[in-house]
Amino acid sequence: MTVEQTLAELVSIDSVSALSNAEIISYLEARCKALGFTVKRFPHLDETGAEKINLVALQITSQAEAATVELALVGHTDTVPYDPAWSEALKLTESDGKLYGRGACDTKAFIAASLTAIESIDLKKLKQTLALVFTADEEIGCLGAKRLADARPFNARYAIVGEPTSLQPMRAGKGYCLAEITVRGREAHSAYPQLGASAIFRAARLINRIEEIAKDLKSHAHASFDPPFTTLNVGLIEGGTAKNIVAGECRFTLEWRTIPGQESDHVLNLVKREVADLQKLDPDFVCRIHAARTDESFETRADSTLVHFLEESSNKPSGTVAFGTEAPSMIALGADAVVFGPGDIRVAHRTGEFVPIDELNRCVAILRRSIEHHCF
Repeated sequence: MTVEQTLAELVSIDSVSALSNAEIISYLEARCKALGFTVKRFPHLDETGAEKINLVALQITSQAEAATVELALVGHTDTVPYDPAWSEALKLTESDGKLYGRGACDTKAFIAASLTAIESIDLKKLKQTLALVFTADEEIGCLGAKRLADARPFNARYAIVGEPTSLQPMRAGKGYCLAEITVRGREAHSAYPQLGASAIFRAARLINRIEEIAKDLKSHAHASFDPPFTTLNVGLIEGGTAKNIVAGECRFTLEWRTIPGQESDHVLNLVKREVADLQKLDPDFVCRIHAARTDESFETRADSTLVHFLEESSNKPSGTVAFGTEAPSMIALGADAVVFGPGDIRVAHRTGEFVPIDELNRCVAILRRSIEHHCF
């Protein structure tokens, strides 16, 4: 099959994160078995009761080496939702050298390129173990990859994590953290505000301090990133029940993206310090902080063999990404991890996402050379 045909079949399978990914895993499992890979499923039920599956496929050169993978190609099987008005979301269409469809860019293109690359080489020449890793629920927190890292099905030396990077190898990425913060007040008639305490005013005071934290973090820079510091964002806020009631509760969501070398909970600790200070000024200040997500940053050394190889193969210098990836989970399994793949992240997650055909085919060639370089 051509890479375009494989991508068309992958796109036709609806694998949004809200659904089970069993159908696409069954498809990938069959393709891997046909190539002689040893496959193992790692199933679980998500919080809604939907079955989610991670799949590990190994081409093992000897039983003694089964536990150590020389190169892992990693792709997530889930996609973000699509607008029902996009009638061709699950049908790969071509126009002006681009292939359109949900997941065509993020990141079924990488999976299609991986399968096509493997089918184009003589696997009998492998001297080192090769792995294909297909994960669930990347789009909602890299949950599948985290489960896989906890299961530790193998150790790895190198991993190429599929994401749309326009075929630029990305050797470092920021972490992604999220906290839900609830500030309490005391309801009262707004004509008599002295009888209550506004949770919204209290939350505003805390948010002002968080803004100051964001300014202070700019002094701790990692020059490889844009912007080169840990960023903060209050993206959601909700409070109160009516215009004439002093608000009894205010909730907001704090997001931060940490640079490598900074602990994921550093920002959280700074916020807690400000909460403690506000409580000294207002003994009735009540604030609950729920750390909903703390994904680590990652950084693979610039002189890694994999980094050098992908730089030379793509003719592009290695860079960094600010969005979350599954690279930290592969690093937890021992790998030097690089994020790499066809397509542009800026067209992912939107109606009409696409992957350029030339990039898709170049990715096949680069992945084929990567396998030959590391595993032959």
